[in-house]
Amino acid sequence: MTLDGFENDTTARIVAVDWASLAEGEAKRLRALGVDEGAEVSVVHRGVFGTRDPLALRIDRMTIALRRVHARAIEVEPA
Repeated sequence: MTLDGFENDTTARIVAVDWASLAEGEAKRLRALGVDEGAEVSVVHRGVFGTRDPLALRIDRMTIALRRVHARAIEVEPA
């Protein structure tokens, strides 16, 4: 399952990231923020207008905003 389809307030573990589908700069920023294989994340909020974009993710004690197109590149499993 990809991160964009994961339910709110449930913890997931990242099992794979399709880095090739992301621009180089985007991939570099996501890695710097801790988005990588093995990290535990949870979706804490989704946007409200039509596309439900962006997603707010919690990684450790940090909350980041992520576009759904990027969330689709992140494969997760329940933690």
